[in-house]
Amino acid sequence: MEVHFTPEQEDRLAQLASAEGIAPTQLVHDAALRRLEDDAQFRAAIRKGIEQADQGQLIDEAEMDARVARMLSV
Repeated sequence: MEVHFTPEQEDRLAQLASAEGIAPTQLVHDAALRRLEDDAQFRAAIRKGIEQADQGQLIDEAEMDARVARMLSV
């Protein structure tokens, strides 16, 4: 698989990779794998939420607001 970047994007990747002490190709590889893992976790959480909703396991709006506030304050 090939990925193409503009020269400006390549410069930015090179700077980030240099700051991390790794090669730009490794930076892109690691970022792609993290993105795939994050997506898999997100989709699993959505499936779990749908299953819970289907089973009637819901919370009220005030509890949801409190949970979101806690998540954002971390």
